[in-house]
Amino acid sequence: MTMADGAERILFISLSCVGDAVMTTPVLQALHQLYPQALIDIVADRRSSDLFLCCPYRGEIVHKDKHKAFRGVVSLLKELRARKYDVIIDLRTDGVAYLLRGKKRYTKWRAQPYGTHSVEQLMGVIRRIYGDRPIPAANVWLAEAHYKFAEKSLSVLPGKQWLALAPGVGGAEEKLWPVDKYATLANSLTDLFSGVILVGSVNERQFTAAVSRNLTVPFVDMAGNTDLLQVAALIKCARMFVGSDSGLGHVASAVSVPSLTFFSVDTPERCRPWGNKGVWLTGENQDARGITIHHAEAKIRQCLQAAQV
Repeated sequence: MTMADGAERILFISLSCVGDAVMTTPVLQALHQLYPQALIDIVADRRSSDLFLCCPYRGEIVHKDKHKAFRGVVSLLKELRARKYDVIIDLRTDGVAYLLRGKKRYTKWRAQPYGTHSVEQLMGVIRRIYGDRPIPAANVWLAEAHYKFAEKSLSVLPGKQWLALAPGVGGAEEKLWPVDKYATLANSLTDLFSGVILVGSVNERQFTAAVSRNLTVPFVDMAGNTDLLQVAALIKCARMFVGSDSGLGHVASAVSVPSLTFFSVDTPERCRPWGNKGVWLTGENQDARGITIHHAEAKIRQCLQAAQV
């Protein structure tokens, strides 16, 4: 199937976690390039589906609840089988695509990866129809309300040169860059940044609070007070984003903000934020806690100089 085939309805089966969902957006944008008139229904997880809310060419968002296991699959199938699609793109490949009504199906089982990065792997699902065009950037679509929210929330900060910090991250302790290092890093960069934006989920308030107690620069702590698109708007206002390997690092890339990511158990070659504005540091022995403040500061200065921002 090519652009001339005129697909009118496409089903796009995305991934669950925030970072993974962001890395599916290049595929979504590539589909829009191929079929600019099509509406694209999106299967997404409740944890990350807000990322697609403002996409201008989406149809319906259908939730897949992983916690409901088999019952969740049955419910999803019942809802989707009421529709017929011209194209089904399945980035999960758990068999759902083959139980739905569609003219064409593209799944990971027949993917032709462009490279080792997760985005290149995901784009490989549609390589047969997309060819060797440049892979699109990741994207998070925002509405005017999100920009206004960010403007109001950050109005207490001086200047416009802000550093966004996400000190909390789920998972093992070795993924966490110590909170005291975040504060020391921010305090040492007053020549570059006039204030700090602390972001994270409600479960990460303990980390942002610990950082804020040691900051000597103006800050706002927004952890737990935003939805995904609001936090994306906050990050978009920053000059730089810094955090451990997590979904918000991918969000930063998707809103075109330079970022520094601390890696531990995962490899940047496979799952760094997609784009050319990110840098990273990897801890020895798969432990981010050993990354030094000196190396972090040097990376930030290097990144901003390269970005000329």
